[in-house]
Amino acid sequence: MPYALVIFDLDGTLADSFPWFLRTINDVADRFNFRRVTHEEIEELRHASSREILTRLEVPLWKLPAIARHARRLKAEAAGEISLFAGVETMLRTLADNGVQLALVTSDSEANAREKLGESAALFSHFDCSASLFGKAAKFRRVIRRAGVEPGKVISIGDEVRDIEAARTVGIACGAVCWGYAAPAALRARGPDHMFERMNEITDIAGRIPARI
Repeated sequence: MPYALVIFDLDGTLADSFPWFLRTINDVADRFNFRRVTHEEIEELRHASSREILTRLEVPLWKLPAIARHARRLKAEAAGEISLFAGVETMLRTLADNGVQLALVTSDSEANAREKLGESAALFSHFDCSASLFGKAAKFRRVIRRAGVEPGKVISIGDEVRDIEAARTVGIACGAVCWGYAAPAALRARGPDHMFERMNEITDIAGRIPARI
């Protein structure tokens, strides 16, 4: 089995939170005094990296921890509005039944993450949640260390450019989903090991040899 550990992102990968994000972003912009997002900009921003997005919206880095804390509170209040994508529960159960360890890495709180996952939360062996000044790469390293798995048998799966960048930094395989925040073309341009167009394709990785796209 090529992968013994799958590290999942939450928002945009397992949870369909992008509609909530679009409804919320300008209220957050007003509160923290950064530039509002126009409807015409949305698709353009889906092609940008996280750093590019922060630059375009004129968000100072020092504000990020406060923005993240506020966003977590808003997500907790809107938990009932954010559901899992269709097929997530079956996909996670199939991987777990095949002996694959599951981990969740997200900037959201663990409480919010568990509420979104519902009964599927019990399938995860490792959680590394909340915002981090050191980014996702540091979280990936911690999860891999706790899981006791060689990096060559680990894959991270997310929906943003930063997920691919973090995986490359740590030296693990990465998969990108086509149904999340970033545009599929932007993800393909970064050369992930796998691109997933449908949820059930993720279960195939339990029996596939990694191959660069």
